[in-house]
Amino acid sequence: MDLGLAGKSALVCASSGGLGRACAEALAAEGVVVVINGRDPERLRTCAAEMELAAPGRVIAVAADVGTAAGRAALLRACPDPDILITNSGGPRPARFDDCSDADWLDAIATGLVAPAALIRAVTPGMRARGFGRIVNITSAMVTTPRPNLALSSGARAGLTAAVKGLSFELAPFNITINNLLPERFDSGRQASMARAAMEREGISWDEARARQAAPIAAGRLGRPAEFGATCAFICSIHAGYISGTNIHLDGGTYPALI
Repeated sequence: MDLGLAGKSALVCASSGGLGRACAEALAAEGVVVVINGRDPERLRTCAAEMELAAPGRVIAVAADVGTAAGRAALLRACPDPDILITNSGGPRPARFDDCSDADWLDAIATGLVAPAALIRAVTPGMRARGFGRIVNITSAMVTTPRPNLALSSGARAGLTAAVKGLSFELAPFNITINNLLPERFDSGRQASMARAAMEREGISWDEARARQAAPIAAGRLGRPAEFGATCAFICSIHAGYISGTNIHLDGGTYPALI
C-alpha cells in the first residue's frame, strides 16, 4: 500500500532508539524527510547513518533534550513546519503515589505533558495552512490501565491525552489528526534493562526474566518495534484522515476493557 507520504517531513522526538526510532524508520521507508532526535550525539549519528543506508527518505539528526525549551527550539529550527509530529520521551521513574515528591510530579508533567503540548502548539499553524497534518503521541498503556507503581507516568500522560482530545475537534476540519499510541511491553532497550535488573534482584536467568515479561501479554510474547513503527506510519498516512482523537493500544490483545 502506498501511504502517500513521499516528500513530506516529520519531526520524531526521542528517536535514536526504541519505539521512536521504529517510527522514524517506518516513515523514512515511505520517503519522508525525517528529523530524528536524541541526547547522545554519538548514538544519534550512528542511528542516522544506519537509517540513511536503509531508507530513501533523507534523515536529519538533531542532538537535543526535547524536555527543555532550548531542545525544542533546536528541533523546530531543523524542521519548522513538519507535516508529521511524533512526540515521545523516556518515561518517568517507577514510583507509587505516596513516594512521588512535588519535584517528581513537576518533572513528569514537564516531560510528559508540557513538552509535547509546546511542540504541538508550534507546528499546528503550518499544518492548518497546508490542510494536512498528522500528530502522534507515544504515551503508554498506563494511560488506560494505571498501575500503582507508575503513578507519574499515568498522571502526566493521561493529562496529555485529555488535552489533545479536545484539540482534535478543532483540527479535524483542516485534515489534521491527533492520535495516541499506547505501547505495552515491546522488545526494546527498556525491557532489556528491566530484565537485567530482575536477574540481579531476584537471582534468575535471562530467559526466565524475559519469560516473566511476556507472561502477562495475551499474545504470549513481547511486541516487535517494527510492528509499532508500521502502525505509526499508517496512522500518519493519507488513508488515515478519518481517524483522530483515539487511543490505539499496541499490547498483543492485553487491554481488558470494551472502550
